[in-house]
Amino acid sequence: MLSNVALTDLVGRRTRDVDGNVLGTLHDLVVIPQEHPTRVAFLVVRARAADLFIPADSLTAVSGGMIRLRPGRLETVTLPADSLLLLQRDLLDQQIIDVQGRKVVRVNDVELDVHPDGEGLLLDVRAVDVGSRGALRRLGTGVIPRHTLRALLARIPSRTIPWHLVDLVESDPSRRVKLKISYKGLSTLHPADIAAIVEDLPPAEREAVFETLDDEVAAGALEELDPRTQVAVVESLDSDRAADIVEEMGPDAAADLLGDLPEAQSGAILREMEPEERQQLRTLLEFGEHTAAGRMTTECLAMPASAPVRDVVAAIQGFEGELQTLAAVYVTGPEGELVGAVPIARTMIADPDTPLGRLVAAPPVNCHLDAPEDEVIALFDKYNLLALPVVDEQGRLAGIITADDVINLLRRED
Repeated sequence: MLSNVALTDLVGRRTRDVDGNVLGTLHDLVVIPQEHPTRVAFLVVRARAADLFIPADSLTAVSGGMIRLRPGRLETVTLPADSLLLLQRDLLDQQIIDVQGRKVVRVNDVELDVHPDGEGLLLDVRAVDVGSRGALRRLGTGVIPRHTLRALLARIPSRTIPWHLVDLVESDPSRRVKLKISYKGLSTLHPADIAAIVEDLPPAEREAVFETLDDEVAAGALEELDPRTQVAVVESLDSDRAADIVEEMGPDAAADLLGDLPEAQSGAILREMEPEERQQLRTLLEFGEHTAAGRMTTECLAMPASAPVRDVVAAIQGFEGELQTLAAVYVTGPEGELVGAVPIARTMIADPDTPLGRLVAAPPVNCHLDAPEDEVIALFDKYNLLALPVVDEQGRLAGIITADDVINLLRRED
């Protein structure tokens, strides 16, 4: 009894009923993801008159180049094509996302588990073949003698991806819903890996991925894309969807992105955003793109000099900004002027009743809102900074620039 078989070994085989009559040749196998994620539900048999959709539980044998069906009345059905996954039509030669390998690959074949079920057989999708072995099997079937082809294939290492580690790429929104495509595996990857995968996809498929990803995951991946691809992705989305994603981005990254978009589109996205986030971004957009203000984020942890150390933990717990901005607490005076910065680690070992102002060791390195980018880079280089506070004309804390911001800036210049 077969335990596994390749799709291309089955396609093209003659299919006979219980009386030995040839119905046609096997053309495809159908999975209905809404009912079962791996189980083959129907055989597509190509007959003279039309394709027959035959329930897969009619299958009794796969041997001798033939496919045989169980005794009994043969029933065929008509199925809505957009709710079905046809393994040959929808997978062979198509791009998929290899979640484990963190890359886009092309399918050369599909491996199926074959196992008994009473008097019949069940077929389940086990893996996709993305290596040269699958390609040779497809090219050689029907051309190279079967025994010779088997000998050749035995010499080539198998390169397969388990089905549960595959994310399908589907640009049609209605089919994504019907096929239950949600990119759950992709969502578990680092944003930089998601961005690298997205950049390997055609534009329509990039849109498909961002339409389906969780807002926070989509925002992280969008920040990692190069500026041109960022713009292309956002331009492909509806304003409300784009606004949901932009709201989850760091304010500095979101401002850079909106600044690169046509004014009408950035305005449409801003109108869909929550009032607080909208005002924050509009403030950042007023500054020159190549100044400190244009690169800073307003999401930083700032507390008055009189606040006791014990309040830091609660402030961190309530902080909604990005984690990389939490290297230090920025200490401010009565008028909001920057007094200094205290590393978070230092607050963890200080007396809980100590005012934060007493932990400030030296005047803070900072820059003004209108400082040019080269000055910002020079300060990070000279002082080995993790973050650089940005102040206004009155010395009040306006925001910070992180090391990540500087790395992104240098990458853009390259």
